[in-house]
Amino acid sequence: MSSRWLFLAAVNGFLAVAAGAFGAHALKARLDVAALAAFEVAARYQMYHALALLGVAWLTASRSTSAGSAAGWCFTLGIVVFSGSLYALTLGGWRWMGAITPIGGLLLLAGWALLAIAAMMPVR
Repeated sequence: MSSRWLFLAAVNGFLAVAAGAFGAHALKARLDVAALAAFEVAARYQMYHALALLGVAWLTASRSTSAGSAAGWCFTLGIVVFSGSLYALTLGGWRWMGAITPIGGLLLLAGWALLAIAAMMPVR
């Protein structure tokens, strides 16, 4: 497996679990229902895409394809922009961050499309 993608998967998985626990325990009494729901979406999507990065690590180990690496970068940037903007929105109150959240969502979608393309490449 590609150690870069495995490392990024592990870091994002760790951070997603930490964020989920922080939201469930420290933020439950401090945020309103809508803000807490947005925070939970951020943590959940971060975990989903940490697992997707595991798939990228596995796939790039068996297929030499630029689409696999591009998928990994889209997932990584998507996590930062999508989950990061929701974290900033809920914790910092920066409402303008909500405007960039869809860009992160598009990056995550692009990652899935690129992963599908990479999966169709021949095994080396």
